[in-house]
Amino acid sequence: MSRDAYVEKLKGQIDQWNAQIDQWEAKAKQSEADAKIAYDRQLADLREKRNHAQQKLGEIQSAGDRAWEDLKSGVEKAVADMKASIERASSQFE
Repeated sequence: MSRDAYVEKLKGQIDQWNAQIDQWEAKAKQSEADAKIAYDRQLADLREKRNHAQQKLGEIQSAGDRAWEDLKSGVEKAVADMKASIERASSQFE
């Protein structure tokens, strides 16, 4: 997969995560106090992992044609961490 295709794929994934986080934030705002605390904690974790994935995406975008392959494993780890967090959050929010 080319760097440009990889970047576009990651951008699409991050956009999906952003939409999901937005939905859960709206739900958290409507929840009762105890549940809101748990939701807010989970959302903070999701935002942190999303920001990390976005940072890694930026590194790939600014890397040279050869260097981006070296950065790919870090991005894959960030994406895997985010996916795991989304799955955990999904079970709590839905």
